[in-house]
Amino acid sequence: MKLEICANSYQSAKNAQEAGAHRIELCSELAIGGITPNYGLLKKVAENLSIETFILIRPRSGNFTYSIEEFEIMKTNIELCKNLGFSGIVSGVLNADNTIDLKRIKALIELSKPMQFTFHRAFDWTPNPEEALQKLITLGATRILTSGQHTSAEKGIETLKRLKDKAENKIIILPGGGISIENAIQFKNESFKEIHASLTQLEKVNETPTISMNSNKHFSETHLAVSDSKKIKELLKNIE
Repeated sequence: MKLEICANSYQSAKNAQEAGAHRIELCSELAIGGITPNYGLLKKVAENLSIETFILIRPRSGNFTYSIEEFEIMKTNIELCKNLGFSGIVSGVLNADNTIDLKRIKALIELSKPMQFTFHRAFDWTPNPEEALQKLITLGATRILTSGQHTSAEKGIETLKRLKDKAENKIIILPGGGISIENAIQFKNESFKEIHASLTQLEKVNETPTISMNSNKHFSETHLAVSDSKKIKELLKNIE
């Protein structure tokens, strides 16, 4: 069984390689579900590490329904990853009703070649996972990263087993979400080929600040925080 580590920094990626993990999914900002890492991190990993590396292509946090401009950014980042020599892309695009955006996913899969393509946990929002599975097989995705549409892969293991059986080895079902040292053996016993885990620990690096830089109002999976042109114009008038 292969272990993929969700690495959120260069140090995490380096630790995964040194510990013997088989592959990493490189991203940033685990607290918001991960977004595409910056160019400096991508370049550092490409030049200094040898572990098989897949890159998360997600332009922002929140939902997976993207504007035309965001989709163009995603395509640009895939081209960048291809040029840097990475092995795979991890991404997903949904329609407003959370069904898979087939046209856009087909475009991303084609653009990613010859890299592998993993459809990420946006899959867990799809209203009909069996139908979504068959469509991703048809589109040529390599694997699906999923918790079985539950809050953890352990809770969703029955759905994961059903998806694996329906996949018929045409696509890899990659269980992810809450996989730990203690429960990993369950997935091996159920004959999954791969598992995905972060296995992070929190290391204190500074004293607790008096003012938090986090903003709870910006954490939303149904609404986007966007700079308001009208408000900008009104403020400019006030400071002229």
